[in-house]
Amino acid sequence: MAGAAVRRSGAPGGVRAVVLDLDGVLVDSLAVAREAFALAYAEVVGGGVAPVDEYCRHPGRYLPDVLRLMGLPAAMADPFVRESYRLAHLVTPVPGAADLLGVLRGRGIGVAVATGRSGVRARDLLRRLDLLRLVDHVVGSDEVARPKPAPDIVRRALELLDVAPADALMVGDAPSDLASARAAGVLAVAALWGESDPATLLAAGPDVALTGLGELLPLCDPCPAPGATPPGDRPPAGGDGPAAPGRGPDGVDGHAG
Repeated sequence: MAGAAVRRSGAPGGVRAVVLDLDGVLVDSLAVAREAFALAYAEVVGGGVAPVDEYCRHPGRYLPDVLRLMGLPAAMADPFVRESYRLAHLVTPVPGAADLLGVLRGRGIGVAVATGRSGVRARDLLRRLDLLRLVDHVVGSDEVARPKPAPDIVRRALELLDVAPADALMVGDAPSDLASARAAGVLAVAALWGESDPATLLAAGPDVALTGLGELLPLCDPCPAPGATPPGDRPPAGGDGPAAPGRGPDGVDGHAG
């Protein structure tokens, strides 16, 4: 469905910002998330088969929210995070991720990651994969008042990028990503290569659906703001916002790596 018709028009003349989900969109972390969840379940709940498949039906969501929705102990969060860190070396970038981010920055388009992970852990993973230098800002679910599907995380990314919703799009692989994008007023782009079943993601009503990361570039003709900083003069990437009230700086995530 690359190049599918959209339900609303974007900015005249181009795009000034791209907001991307992390897990499933830029990195392949599902196997690590499944193993970390199973280990955390065994440690906290004990015997029986861990409901890993049910857990995977909540991609993009903040882990405390997922545990609550599944009726599981909140105490699973700490071992989940610990095991995710231990297994982080198994997470790999989605093919073409570095090239895509480099092209976007070269075009002067702002790039932010808005993720179900905690901000500190998202930045750690991006740094491990040498991708942090290619994004302008990272916003974690612990750095906004309400995680996806609320619009807060997308709005915060646009605030940091100083871009209006009409000049931006968001790429996500979960219904919660698309809901967050729509509520924030940005174009909702479905990543069919990600963690969600494509039929489920299409049923969520994206504005555009793409089958590969490289298909994003034709949607992203640059539309630089007057007086914008040339790409070569931009500072090192990876900035972030402050943690939301009541959440610790380390936080926990929705899908781990």
